[in-house]
Amino acid sequence: MQVREIMTGNVECVPPDLSIQHAARKMKVLDVGFLPICENDRLIGTVTDRDIVIRGVSEGHDYQTTARSVMTKEVHFCFEDDDVEECANQMKENGVKRVLVLNHDKRLVGVVSIGDLSKVNESGAGDALKDISEAA
Repeated sequence: MQVREIMTGNVECVPPDLSIQHAARKMKVLDVGFLPICENDRLIGTVTDRDIVIRGVSEGHDYQTTARSVMTKEVHFCFEDDDVEECANQMKENGVKRVLVLNHDKRLVGVVSIGDLSKVNESGAGDALKDISEAA
């Protein structure tokens, strides 16, 4: 099974100069805990609700602080035609709950979360899901 079969599509990117207040509002409206950050049509990082709290609020930054200031620069991704088990193993190895999905032009096309993996009946994906969940 390929990643494109289980991923969530229509992922919305935000610019790095977006304030953390606006990023938080967008997360609330979209009912998500993270947003990809794109600049010049390229993925440069992600910002999570945790990034906003830990790197922003707890360090005394105001709500106008940019997403770039608190974003996670290390981006975990896979390609839409990768095998689901490969993606699950990558998530396990990196200890992440979601992986961005790119096409071969390196354009963002979706995201795979542990929730998406939970719907897959392949044993490797299930094992990785168990390990990722326990690490969280």
